[in-house]
Amino acid sequence: MATPDTPIELARCSFCGKPNTKVDKLVAGPGVYICNECTTLAMSIVDGSFASPTEPRVPFWESMTDGEMLSHIPRVAAHIDQAEADLRSWVRELRRRGVTWIKIGETLGITRQSAWERFSGEE
Repeated sequence: MATPDTPIELARCSFCGKPNTKVDKLVAGPGVYICNECTTLAMSIVDGSFASPTEPRVPFWESMTDGEMLSHIPRVAAHIDQAEADLRSWVRELRRRGVTWIKIGETLGITRQSAWERFSGEE
């Protein structure tokens, strides 16, 4: 059982998989999280100080074993599930507000019918 001084794991970085208890900051987005360490790494890549643009591999992959990478896959899949749940919540709220399936479909780049088929069970 955790003591009052023991940090509780609430979320993990969607990129490196570190829990909030092992990083300084974890920023939440729609279905994803990013830690301060991955933000720093991303900025170095954007600034061009880390890797060449012809190298699309994630830099920390080289330091991971196959087993570590395999253990990370369920966390990646969980983020996909969370993003899908978030999307369904947004669509449900839009429908509650009276936004049409046409508008929702157009926004997602799909037809009204496709939007209805994908999300209508939520109503």
